[in-house]
Amino acid sequence: MSKLYFTYSAMNAGKSALLLQAAHNYRERGLRVMLWTSSHHADAPGDRNGRIVSRIGLNAEARVFSPTTSLRLEIQDACKTGQLDAVFLDEAQFLTRPQVRELACLCDTVGLPVLCYGLRTDFRGELFEGAAELLALADHLREARTICHCGRKASMTARLDGSGQAVMQGDQVRVEKQVYASFCRKHWMQATGQTLS
Repeated sequence: MSKLYFTYSAMNAGKSALLLQAAHNYRERGLRVMLWTSSHHADAPGDRNGRIVSRIGLNAEARVFSPTTSLRLEIQDACKTGQLDAVFLDEAQFLTRPQVRELACLCDTVGLPVLCYGLRTDFRGELFEGAAELLALADHLREARTICHCGRKASMTARLDGSGQAVMQGDQVRVEKQVYASFCRKHWMQATGQTLS
């Protein structure tokens, strides 16, 4: 049975590199893959072609999904022609709840493995819609790890202002990577001024 996989982490854990490595392994064995990334990373609004780019320089062309993309229809079309063995999605936190359900349905009805990679929580410590649904429905969950400045596992992401201070206000999505830092929970709470009540 094909499964729905979700690999999640804080920022800068190498999720995109893991995705590209796994897709390469599939291709090396003669299997056909379809890569997707979020429209948040497309070069121009409405662009249907994008790139998955890792911090260490690995990259590959990918289709672009937005909240209105019917992943099910596009993936089923590729399956009908026998041109697809697996689907890989980067920035999976930006999927909508219905899109995650479509992907789960594809696994169950078409027998296609779907491997999703993304953030679990935003800079406020709140679940992204896509991540929440993947945590609920995925057959297999895996945490990619990165470290806090203290050396402990980083599980939280903070958004930094121009002076390097963590902020808790603003839109959930802001794509510039340089404004984010990964922290363990203790140091994220200190940086953001969170207290236990």
